[in-house]
Amino acid sequence: MSEGARYAATGKRKSAIARVILAPGTGAYTVNGKDLDTYFPREALRRNIRQALEVVGQDGNLDVRVSIKGGGVSAQAGALRHGISRALLVAQPNLRGELKKRGFLTRDARVKERKKPGLKKARKRPQFSKR
Repeated sequence: MSEGARYAATGKRKSAIARVILAPGTGAYTVNGKDLDTYFPREALRRNIRQALEVVGQDGNLDVRVSIKGGGVSAQAGALRHGISRALLVAQPNLRGELKKRGFLTRDARVKERKKPGLKKARKRPQFSKR
């Protein structure tokens, strides 16, 4: 990766959208203007986010700047990992095999099912009374 270069990509999960910019640096994460540890207090989510960079051995070499909108905390973490993986692919296309093998490039298509008429939620039916 060349000095001063920036690599951008978008990651999605449920209704969360993460716009990611990777740049050579010290490995700092900035999420919506905050530090990663402040924005994602759960260790499991932070580990999930860092996976893509750790797999390719770039975890201390790249700064990650992110703007995230929508979704919950877990969906935002998934969107961020997806975005980082896609930005790495823009930077180094030869990483595709390793990232794809781990499933980091696959957009998780599971979203909330819509509510149907006559039902209380997507599948929950009103209570049935025989008499």
